[in-house]
Amino acid sequence: MPLNRLGNILVIDDDPDVLLAARLFLKQHAGEVSVEKNPAAIPELMKNGKYDIILLDMNFTRDTGSGQEGFYWLDRILEHDPLVVVVLITAYGDVDMAVRAIKAGASDFVLKPWQNEKLLATLSAAMSLRRSRAEIEQLRSRGRQLGEDLDHRFGGLIAGSAAMREVLGTIEKVAGTDANILILGENGTGKELVARELHRRSNRAQEPFISVDLGAVPAGLFESELFGHVRGAFTDARGDRAGRFETASGGTLFLDEIANLPPELQVKLLAVLQNRVVTRIGSNAVTPIDIRLISATNRPLAELTEGKHFRPDLLYRINTVEIHLPPLRERREDIALLIEHFVSHYGGKYQKTGMRIPPSTMARLERYDWPGNVRELEHAVERALILSDEDVLRPEDFFLAAPGKPADRSAQPGAKLAEVERAAIQKALAKHGGNITQTARELGLTRTALYRRIQKYDL
Repeated sequence: MPLNRLGNILVIDDDPDVLLAARLFLKQHAGEVSVEKNPAAIPELMKNGKYDIILLDMNFTRDTGSGQEGFYWLDRILEHDPLVVVVLITAYGDVDMAVRAIKAGASDFVLKPWQNEKLLATLSAAMSLRRSRAEIEQLRSRGRQLGEDLDHRFGGLIAGSAAMREVLGTIEKVAGTDANILILGENGTGKELVARELHRRSNRAQEPFISVDLGAVPAGLFESELFGHVRGAFTDARGDRAGRFETASGGTLFLDEIANLPPELQVKLLAVLQNRVVTRIGSNAVTPIDIRLISATNRPLAELTEGKHFRPDLLYRINTVEIHLPPLRERREDIALLIEHFVSHYGGKYQKTGMRIPPSTMARLERYDWPGNVRELEHAVERALILSDEDVLRPEDFFLAAPGKPADRSAQPGAKLAEVERAAIQKALAKHGGNITQTARELGLTRTALYRRIQKYDL
């Protein structure tokens, strides 16, 4: 048996013989054993020490039989450290008291005089519970940190234009409600950013924000991804798995590109939103869910409902409030603000602080239509910072389609091989909003090889 299997233990009992017996036995199995006769010392002990398990007497000299003192100090202990595991001890075998103790937050209940082996088994189970609580808290802490990092990464909504100030006004009005929100806008306009901002300002901000890109989920996995499955439900279901609805319960579920949802799943989604329960694939058991739904699409849902590709009743359900995000070409006042933000962000990331953008560069960037919207602008700034050898970003550092020239010149008669390659790269970059990784993947190139060609063709 490992020496420190039980971690650090505090024993509180007004009987010196009990304390001596506990210390002599438990020091063989614990990292540290502390004992205390007076429960009033508990706050100071917990302030100065870290305990994994606390063995707490139910009855002290003031109250020898009711256990009320034990319940009082149990509450104080858990207020100070909700993760600590408390095992209550008493000389009175009262089942009702045991049930009350468990409901009040104790992990177990033992009678004295105890049998050493039974006490050891109880404390071993308590230590396992302590480790589980610590792991869960660590995961929650990581989740909170990831959420904060993502929010910081998005940098908040940058809104200098009248159109974006209107969007911010709508967010301010609806964020504190549980109304279902539908965000409409072209690719790259920042729909997920708006969804995160709605969550951040909501009453659910401390709960999960779960995002699902329905455009990236294979058709055969839609139902499993959203609703979960049980072991054996299908060939690859080797274990139970919660769906995104269950995972997001208590928080916000963001369904991006909801227009990609197949008709048969639209029916199930409507039922889930109406009944607030989900049923995993392969199970008949229903699980209650409590989510705030935010959806988004770059397609005109009203037209889809007319073509019977999207259920009108589902559309009514998901868009209690609609938020329209304007394309960047309709909010040119924000371009300079966005560029300054991205230069600052990526300048810090790539240790290129102090990068400047002269008026000639800014003027050209503000004239450009940015078909990939904010996403294209962000990648263009990142790429320019990476490739620039100076502390000034010039117009030629940015990939921009030349005014008045077609983006695809590969079909022109007599095009040379280099022109074909240049046009192919330019077209792929435009398609992916300047995203180097996705463009390289489509062209079958490494990122390094793509960067060389971008420099070669001055893209």
